[in-house]
Amino acid sequence: MNTRSISFRLVAGYAALLTGIFALLCALLYLDLRYFLENDLLKSQERRARQIASALLAHAPQTGEAYVASQVKDWYEPEVNNRFIRITRGDGTVMYLSGAPKDGGFTPADVPRLSLARLRGESARRLKLADGKTLLVAVLRYPLTAQSSYLVEFGVPLAPVQTMLDHLFLQLVWGLPLAVAVITAGGYWLVRRALTPVQHITRAAEQITHHNLSERLPVSHSGDELAQLSVALNRMIARLDDAFQNSKRFVADASHELRTPLTVLRGELENLMEDARLDAEVRERAASLLEEAMHLSRIVEQLFTLSRLDAGEAQTDWARLDLAELARSTAEQMSLLAEDKGIAITCDANQPAPVEGDRVRLKQVVVNLLDNAIKYTPDNGAIQLRVRAVNSHVLMEVEDNGIGIPPAALPHVFDRFFRVDRSRSADSESAGLGLAIVKSICTAHGATVEAQSKPATGSRFRVELPLAKP
Repeated sequence: MNTRSISFRLVAGYAALLTGIFALLCALLYLDLRYFLENDLLKSQERRARQIASALLAHAPQTGEAYVASQVKDWYEPEVNNRFIRITRGDGTVMYLSGAPKDGGFTPADVPRLSLARLRGESARRLKLADGKTLLVAVLRYPLTAQSSYLVEFGVPLAPVQTMLDHLFLQLVWGLPLAVAVITAGGYWLVRRALTPVQHITRAAEQITHHNLSERLPVSHSGDELAQLSVALNRMIARLDDAFQNSKRFVADASHELRTPLTVLRGELENLMEDARLDAEVRERAASLLEEAMHLSRIVEQLFTLSRLDAGEAQTDWARLDLAELARSTAEQMSLLAEDKGIAITCDANQPAPVEGDRVRLKQVVVNLLDNAIKYTPDNGAIQLRVRAVNSHVLMEVEDNGIGIPPAALPHVFDRFFRVDRSRSADSESAGLGLAIVKSICTAHGATVEAQSKPATGSRFRVELPLAKP
């Protein structure tokens, strides 16, 4: 997964935000419930302490302290209900102390005592006992007369509340990863749904090349930012289409207009060289001019060919033909050029390879590939031309043992006017259009062409065309 992608960052941000909110809500829930339970428990003990004071201690002078103690034990049963009750006289002596609770959660005698003189009205105590347990105690100072008063302490262990809180904490801890997973999955689904128009725009943009600049990206009717982006990109593509069409028209017009004067120039130079009155120096200069004129004429012809291919000329004269037979005959013609350098051309095209296309243009592909191999193969080298039918395609390969192509230049060999380096191409007087013509012809025929090469080892050009239907 690409951690720098917009979808990943949106999902991560969405999940982190909701996870933080969920964790905060869980913490608030835990603290609020803890406060509510402890406060409710404390108020319950305060009510019982007031009940003891108002219902029993208020009548202690008449009923006696023993009666008060027996009633407290009968009413509240502190040992059975795991409660702590202690009633202290004003002089600090204990009038009543509950016994040890049934569950043994605490020892009443170990509970620290309060000073009656420092206590006013009601208060609460949160006592941490020696065994680590907590006791929540409501404390009430009840003045019976001006000279006598009692201190009522009514407490209960905090363990049941803490057990409930621990259970809730475990549920939140186990529920948080599940919530994060659900949040992440939901965020991923939402992001994918939101970015679906972007994927449609991307796929449509990848299919637009200089051959179909008239096509446009899909525009949603939502009027949102993505729709505005599509409209802006379509306007940019329209401007590119206009610029590209103007460039193609210029190249086509220029190459067409230059053909006639170049033909006249070549004819005049050829006539001039036939003039016996010229001395050797002038004849040599005329020959150099004629060579440059021929070179310029070849460039103009290649540009004119490219302009016609861009206009769809290669798709007008299609017919069924045998590419293997075409490759064999073309290799025989090119072998004369290869013999000047002592290069042997081996043709392996014995099986029929029917295709549909323009015979002239497909022959131009074979000629350009063989000519390119001859140029960059040293003397006494070897070139192999293979044509065979494979499944639903016809495969043609031209392989040489020449100087090869550097890896950095390999992706650009089919670009127009591209040359690997000036020093390499100076002798061949190449304009960098031969392989560009091959690429344009293959594209017009629905074929693919690719180059494989290793420096100082050789190159292989591979053309794959659709097999002709029966």
